[in-house]
Amino acid sequence: MRLAALGLVMAWAAQAAPTFTKDVAPILYRNCVACHRPGEVAPMSLLDYKSARPWAKAIREAVLKGKMPPWFADPKYGHFSNDARLSAPEIETLTAWADAGAPEGEARDLPPQPVFQEGWRIGKPDVVIDIGQDFLVKPGIDRYEYFVVPTNFKEGVWIRAAEIRPGNRQVVHHVHAYLLQQTVATGSESTKSVQRFMAEDDGLTWVRADAPVVNDGCASGAPDLANLAGVQEGSLAAFLPGRQPDVFPEGSAKWIPPGTKLRFQIHYARTDKPQTDRTSIGLFLSPGPPERVLRRMDMRNFFFQIPPRAASHEVTRCYDVESDRRLVAITPHMHYRGKEAQYEVVHPDGRREILLSVPHYSFEWQLNYRFQDPVLIEKGSRLQVTFRYDNSPNNPANPDPNKTIRWGDKSEEEMMTSWIEYFDASGSRPAVTESARQE
Repeated sequence: MRLAALGLVMAWAAQAAPTFTKDVAPILYRNCVACHRPGEVAPMSLLDYKSARPWAKAIREAVLKGKMPPWFADPKYGHFSNDARLSAPEIETLTAWADAGAPEGEARDLPPQPVFQEGWRIGKPDVVIDIGQDFLVKPGIDRYEYFVVPTNFKEGVWIRAAEIRPGNRQVVHHVHAYLLQQTVATGSESTKSVQRFMAEDDGLTWVRADAPVVNDGCASGAPDLANLAGVQEGSLAAFLPGRQPDVFPEGSAKWIPPGTKLRFQIHYARTDKPQTDRTSIGLFLSPGPPERVLRRMDMRNFFFQIPPRAASHEVTRCYDVESDRRLVAITPHMHYRGKEAQYEVVHPDGRREILLSVPHYSFEWQLNYRFQDPVLIEKGSRLQVTFRYDNSPNNPANPDPNKTIRWGDKSEEEMMTSWIEYFDASGSRPAVTESARQE
């Protein structure tokens, strides 16, 4: 009797265990397969049972530790519409499935696989523009390359989304697509250039060792140097590791004037053999003028210096806001030594508000944090950005803890950059009849 009862219990437990077809596949389809499918950035596919089954234990560990799906914002600050964290029931289901031996389940329970446009993540674009050539990436160090191509737009267009598609994911690390020529938005950028402090070789730039050192760009006595005040106009769209395509908030769009040229900035990673790339951008047109115009402003500190073996070196940059703005999204950018990022606004009444805190930054997953509701920063506010870097031997990604580190294009050097999307709170729109200035 006891053996029979035990058999019934075991049979019930097996039936009660989550299965791939009924319980696990829906979770993976909603949260994972945009990256975990053939031809995408993730190292393995999770589209079907045969592909996912060998990774059951790894999936269990990744979701329990919060490593997957990647999301690094501290939940104590801000609310984000693209929060990728799994719910507690989803984590419980994936864990129980792995613990039960990862059963497959009945084929009839399997939902239809998500449909993806071949090569594109968010559907078929209305317009596709590539770099204009099959570019040969030579073996050796990583490099930056620039490609200027016409849009051939005889009339200006509004776009509601843009997706950059690397032509060769093995070598394309990140891409920015700019409209030529964009003006500098505010601050000392308009009259001073950081180039006099830079050196360049084979397409790569870096700040010279004898350039001024300013770690605290927010200090009241900070030198009047390029990029330490104001903001720069940002790119039209970006591709970064782990970053989602640029899908703009409902009711918003970006304007591309007639006759505009696109300037692709592509960071090619180091390769040990010749590779060919033809990166492109897909544009998704808006049916007409939007309710709100989306813009991007960039903030940088070029003049930091990270000492050898420093475990938590702090670098700051501030922006004194000249007009009311509503922040839509923030993307922090550092390299291998990047450790933490924090964005805080000091309102005119003295109230301090942390908008975003990223306590565990990852160079491999450079995420865009999109606010649930746009955040108002009033005229007279100060936006303070604080980054910390780990140049110590305890950082497993650190290329060399014994080096003094300054700004540089190479991944082995560092950057202090913020890409911030926003609305003009006044609701004003650009003049759509003015042609773009061109190089």
